[in-house]
Amino acid sequence: MPATSRSATSRGGATKVRRKEKKNVNHGHAHIMCTFNNTIVSVTDVSGNVIAWASSGQVGFKGSRKSTPYAAQMTAEAAARRSMEHGMRKVEVFVKGPGSGRETAIRSLTQAGLEVASISDVSPTPHNGCRPPKRRRV
Repeated sequence: MPATSRSATSRGGATKVRRKEKKNVNHGHAHIMCTFNNTIVSVTDVSGNVIAWASSGQVGFKGSRKSTPYAAQMTAEAAARRSMEHGMRKVEVFVKGPGSGRETAIRSLTQAGLEVASISDVSPTPHNGCRPPKRRRV
């Protein structure tokens, strides 16, 4: 087999900076996923295209601090601020998961200036699927 050589060319030159386009959306959905380890907030338009998102790790928390209600509050505030830059004013909230920051995240969305139209719990419930982990003995 003949050896193929790849030339190591560098991009050298000016790199293009991708400019974020400002979407003008005033009504949308806020999807809050609270797990036992993390909280992720995604703000979308009505058709489901993500406008802004934030997670506890992105806000600056690491390890077990990501699962606290305070981390969920800061995460929801960051996502709300970014979505309000695109003109978001009113959201319908969909909460998923058993995490500790569910109520705190919803409360901080309203404190950030978003009007909450409705709150829905869309946590997946098993139809007797996987066996749960064993009970903790403390």
